[in-house]
Amino acid sequence: MIQHTGAYAASTGIPSQRARARSRGRLLRDLRERGGRGPRTLTFAAGDLVVVSGLPGSGKSTLMKRAAQGSGIDSQDARERWEARMPRLLPYAVYRPLVRIAHYAGLRRALRSGASLIVHDCGTQSWVRGWLAREARRRGRALHLLLLDVTPDTAKAGQHARGRGVSAYAFARHRRAVGRLLRAAESGTLPHGCASATLLDRDAADVLRRIGFRQAA
Repeated sequence: MIQHTGAYAASTGIPSQRARARSRGRLLRDLRERGGRGPRTLTFAAGDLVVVSGLPGSGKSTLMKRAAQGSGIDSQDARERWEARMPRLLPYAVYRPLVRIAHYAGLRRALRSGASLIVHDCGTQSWVRGWLAREARRRGRALHLLLLDVTPDTAKAGQHARGRGVSAYAFARHRRAVGRLLRAAESGTLPHGCASATLLDRDAADVLRRIGFRQAA
């Protein structure tokens, strides 16, 4: 029996044979290796928080733009706003701290509103997940992890396609951090504060059309 976590997949009727119940009501749902036959919708309880993690170039921002339905908080959006205001030849590294401040200030405002949110997380900032977990507990709601599992080559191709890459050093840090998250989830140890984790490969992410929240009672 799968224990209730406040999240469910509305799909084509394919059974969640790879979903496994964990202790204390925490759930791992593995949607990888389905050849694109996974759910088109993931729905969570009203007031819950969802964090989307994965390698740079794995498709986090693309997924959020398509599926978040106005509930997404993505650091990429803050970066694009600042890039539009800065001289074209000014390196991003110069104003990166300002982008991060703007992003986290916007996230703080959104959290204070009490709204259901889907938050972009690069995977290396464990304190962000801790912040979201504390906020979920304060609300009496749950935090859920969506983890994109793609190969390093696929992620690098994604970076190339968007015209933005990260240094070899930064990419190695991301690989280690995301690898730890993935290994922990596969072993049944979800990140601290997470009520559930959903693993997505590129095919599963591509067919996902909506990440939503049920209406409050």
